[in-house]
Parts: sequence; C-alpha cells; structure tokens
Amino acid sequence: MKSWADLGIDLKGHTSGQIKTTCPNCSESRKKKSYPCLNVNVDQGVYNCWHCGWAGGVGKGLFMQTNKKQYRIPEFKPKMLTDSALTFLQERGITPEVVARNQVSIDKKYFPQTEKEYPCLAFPFIKAGQIVNVKYRTRDKYFTQESGAEKTWYKYDDIDPKCTIITEGEFDALSFEVAGYRSAISVPDGAPAIEAKSFDRKFTYIDVEDPAIEAVEKFILAVDNDAPGRRLEEELARRLGKDRCYRVKWPEGCKDANELLLMAGPGALANLVKFSEPYPVDGIFELESFAADLDAIYQNGLPAGLETGWDNLDSFYRPMDGQWTLVTGVPGMGKSEWLDALAMNLTSKHGWIFGVCSPENQPVTYHAAKLMEKYAGKRLHKMTPQEYADSKEWVNQFFKFILPEDRTLEGVLEKAKLLVRRYGMKGLILDPYNEITHTNRRDGISETEYISDFLAQIRGFARMMGIHIWLVAHPTKLQKRDDGTYPVPTGYDVAGSAHFFNKADNIIAVHRDKSNPTSFSEVHIQKIRSRWLGQIGTVYLDWDKNCGRYTVPPGHGESFIR
Repeated sequence: MKSWADLGIDLKGHTSGQIKTTCPNCSESRKKKSYPCLNVNVDQGVYNCWHCGWAGGVGKGLFMQTNKKQYRIPEFKPKMLTDSALTFLQERGITPEVVARNQVSIDKKYFPQTEKEYPCLAFPFIKAGQIVNVKYRTRDKYFTQESGAEKTWYKYDDIDPKCTIITEGEFDALSFEVAGYRSAISVPDGAPAIEAKSFDRKFTYIDVEDPAIEAVEKFILAVDNDAPGRRLEEELARRLGKDRCYRVKWPEGCKDANELLLMAGPGALANLVKFSEPYPVDGIFELESFAADLDAIYQNGLPAGLETGWDNLDSFYRPMDGQWTLVTGVPGMGKSEWLDALAMNLTSKHGWIFGVCSPENQPVTYHAAKLMEKYAGKRLHKMTPQEYADSKEWVNQFFKFILPEDRTLEGVLEKAKLLVRRYGMKGLILDPYNEITHTNRRDGISETEYISDFLAQIRGFARMMGIHIWLVAHPTKLQKRDDGTYPVPTGYDVAGSAHFFNKADNIIAVHRDKSNPTSFSEVHIQKIRSRWLGQIGTVYLDWDKNCGRYTVPPGHGESFIR
C-alpha cells in the first residue's frame, strides 16, 4: 500500500480534510510550478489533478472504504446433548462421531420470530479454532444467531484449498461429512428469498481478502434444489469466480444433501461429488448445462429485463445483466446526468449496487453530492439533517466509486471484479471512454482493431460477471444545423470506430434542444439487440435542474416508434 510520500504528494502538514497542493506529475513542467492544481482528500485517500488528469488513491483505489468491523465473541460453552437431541440427529442421518467433532450442542434460546424461548440445537461456528458465532435451531425450524457476532462459513476450519463443498445449511454440511467429505461448509444464512430485490447483506460472510477462500482451487456448489437455492448458486458462482466452481446434479425429487443421505445413503452423496459438473462459463456450452434455464424460458417466457423507473421508457429499453449499453450525446446534453438518474432508479426499484468509474466527475465528493440530491429531490444545503443522513446512507450502500491508479480497462475491471465479489455489484458505469487510459495498446494494431478488442473485453466481462455495463462515449465534432441546433448523434458518430455501433447490445443517445430552455430531454433508443427487451424509438423526460431528477412530463410523456 502506497503512502502520500511514496507518491511525492506534499500534504503541507495536513492530516485530514481536503487540500490543494502541487502535482508531482506535472507541476515541474509547467510555467507556474507552484500553482496548486492537485485536489487531495486526505480522509478518503484519493487525489486528482485537474490539469493533467493524474488521479488515484493511497488505499485500495475505492471511495468510501470502510475499516474492518469489530465483532463480539460469544460466551458459549457446549452442553451435552440429551437422548432426545441425539435421537433427532440420528434420525437426520448425522452420526455421533460427526456430531462430537463439530461440537453440536443443546441450549435454550429466545427466538425473535415468535418472541418466545425454546430448547434448541446449537451449532458453533469455529474459525481458527475459536467459536466466533453460534446458530440455534428448533425442531420447528426457527433460527437465530448470536447478536453482534461475525457472520462466517459454518465449518470454516474445514475449508480445503484443493476442493471445498458449499451447502445451504448445517445439516447438509454435516451430511457430506458423514459421506466422507469433511471439507463441506455451509453459508450461515441460507438462500436469499426469491422475491428479494437487495440481498447484499446476505453475503457479508464472503471476504474476498480471506486467504483461505482465495486459495481454494475448486468449489462444488451443493445448495438446495429450489428457486432460492438456484439464486444462491448463481450469486456464489459470480462472487467466487465461475471458473473455479462446479455444481452437483440432484436426483429427481431430491432437494438437498441431508434429504439424499436419508433417501439413498452416504454412497449417493459421494457419487454426487464425484460426478459434479463444471459451472457454465462464457464460451463453453452443452445443452445439459443450461437445461434448467431453458425450462424456465419455456414455462415463463423470455426475461423481461428491469423496469427503468420511467413508464414511457420501459417498452423501449429494459436493461438486464450480461449486456452492455452505449450512451452517447453531444457534450452538455445531459447523458451523464440521465445515466446517474437511471442508476438511482435501478437501486431504488431493484436493489442493484453500482460501481462508478467517472473520471470526469471529480472530485468524487461532488459526484456523491449530486447523487444525494437526486435521491432527496432537493439541493444538498436545503436538506433536513435526516434527509441528508438518509441520502448519504443510500449512496454509501448502493454506489462504489472506482478510482484506481491503473486507469487502463484492465485496471478498472480488476476493481470491478472486486466489487462483484465483495458487494454483489450488478451495474458498472464507465464514463467516458476517452478518460480510460489507452496506453496499453499493442504495437502495430490500428485504432479500429484496438476498439474492437476493447469492446469485446467489456462484453465478455459483463457476461462472465453477470452485470450490466454502461459505457459513455462522446461523438465526433458534429456540425451545427442552420438553425444553430445539433443533430442527434448515433453510435456510428462516436469517435474512433463504427464498432461502437456494431458491438453494443443497446445504444441510447441523450439529446436536448438547448436553444429552447423549456424543451424536454430526448432519450433516443437507437439499438436493442434482444427484441424482448425493447425497441427503437424516442421518449421525452423533464429534467429538474434543482435536483437532477428526470420525470415523465404530464401530458407530454408520449413516445414514438421509429
């Protein structure tokens, strides 16, 4: 980790706050060598030079980085199992040897679901030999855990760097151990509900900096065979890396590992591991690997994409994961403003978490303030203390700002991958193309070939990580019409190559007649690759300059198909 001194940045004695100082990257070469052109936020560890564009951070390169949370260590002493509890565990196929090794115990605990106290089983969560949490379970499947304790994998100390099995519950992990696979762990909270929009807090136990998890070469996902389980499986594969994930194929009529143990015995579970299949990755397909997805389309139809928050836009454009959208427009027409507003809507309606790499919106403090104004619907200085606190918490929860030292596409995507694994990021904004560093262009390759490779990398990343990417790109300099207005640019007008039009899944141009202060913003949908996600056309939105929100104009929100 670099320090300010390593970067040659003089903080002039300051240890906190925002300061202006000279830029070690460009000041020596300028006439006014002492001019403070470098903006530094000491608290957030980020810097940006408005003159040469040099920017980065002394930490991880991410805005709003939080410190490691402190957890309470539970005061738990395992109690000897009663005959009734032992019988119950044996009825579930769990042997006394496995019970004893994992210190399964009994207790009496208050359960908030019913606001009553019950006798229950206690499953200690042991990490590095220490009990860091305890999960309690009644016969009637009420669950609770120790308040303030760390959420981590059940049987954490059994993680095997060669191969680790992941299950959805404690009984399932213990069932695999009965079958001879000690290296079976479980998620601590089960699967997210199928109707849940935001479930990021369900995955706080996945620490991407955990050396034990990072060292695992192969994960076998053996979560429940139902809709929430499939959602859990997809999210685990996204965050842990699909390339090192396998998944089991459950027999007909079987839901989970414990059920299979009781139905067919330990040998059936062992075969399940032996014949697990690689998780599908981009570029390699067998129908059997996506048969469940095909069945879902047959039964429910093609995916509809996400509602955008504007009724008149939804029939023309619905983003979905695995795709990317080109956003263009004449400078000053509001494409970045509109994209921020779209991101705000997707967080509010669908719980999407966004990574934002927007070098033009610097310092990031100002960008965060603009987002807060959109959320609150008013200027920052007019917010009540509660509105200010709520909007700040919203930005902190749903937006992660990427400001890496390495501003090449590879450097940005490396941070984006971290955000997927740590927070479950679903949307990535790259704004704009020309602010990404392109110094890694191979010798002898033309600009057209380079752009083709660049866009292919974006598309591949979106599909591999299960996210949607929005790339903002400026058009070439357009000629004004005789009346002083500009024509609406298209993907073919983006500077550099027609590949911007050809390779994009979707293209949107944001436009406005700036000569008419009462004119509406025009959102031109110029390309939709998947016909079930929209169509070509234009919609109108009214921009509120006081807070940056876009609304459908009353009586003027009609759209037209081209």
